[in-house]
Amino acid sequence: MKLTALVENMPGTNGCDCEHGLSIYVETGKKRILVDTGASDLFCRNAQKLGIRLEDVDLLVLSHGHYDHGGGILTFSGINPNAPVYLRSTAMEAYYHPQGEWEKYIGLDPAVAALPQCIWTDDDAVIDENLSLFTNITGSRYPMKGNLQLKKKTENGFVQDSFDHEQCLVIRQDGLRVLFSGCAHHGIVNIMDQYRKRYGGWPDYVISGFHMSQKAGYSEADLQQIREIAEELKRTGAVFYTGHCTGMTAFEEMKPILGDRLRYLHCGDAVELEA
Repeated sequence: MKLTALVENMPGTNGCDCEHGLSIYVETGKKRILVDTGASDLFCRNAQKLGIRLEDVDLLVLSHGHYDHGGGILTFSGINPNAPVYLRSTAMEAYYHPQGEWEKYIGLDPAVAALPQCIWTDDDAVIDENLSLFTNITGSRYPMKGNLQLKKKTENGFVQDSFDHEQCLVIRQDGLRVLFSGCAHHGIVNIMDQYRKRYGGWPDYVISGFHMSQKAGYSEADLQQIREIAEELKRTGAVFYTGHCTGMTAFEEMKPILGDRLRYLHCGDAVELEA
């Protein structure tokens, strides 16, 4: 199984540009999958540089309804109008990051809702014998502080985003178990717990941002929580490819604990996953 990061925050390799967002192209040998599309059409331009044909993609999975993961859906639909797009039924709601008097919209383009290729998920879903989605993630261990800034706009004003629009892709094929979670807004530890309950055991590989980046800096309590999360992840034995919303400070705190089991996936990087 081969992964290629088409979009990620850090300066790219192989001539790829970067942006605040995430998009991963996956080749399983049976399917060609796009997980998220980044914030713009950059995923398309980087794919062209890397010789990846988006018109051959079999399906797109959207991890959650934020622009930095689904901003390129309309571009993808223009290139590949037949591939199904799996997204949560709540992904089209009005998501914001209020900043004082400025209400920054961080949701999807409303035009996405009209695309005939959209497949709306309300619960866990089996795509085929190798691919499945799980949703309705529960658990409250190690809540992410950055989540508190993210809201949903309702008729009665802003409410806290519950991230019920988040879903995870699981690929189980040829002895490999791979988990994809775009930002892990529910917390990577809770997502791992849910994987174990649904599938038994732990995944071999996890590809996910950890939503630990904090522009205002980190307190010692924040850093201690990050280290505790790393210890929890170490116990699973999985290898974690991360980037995007994890932040370099968090990555550097976790790296001494996880060692080679924590790897940064830069824009343009391609990796082969082996059992």
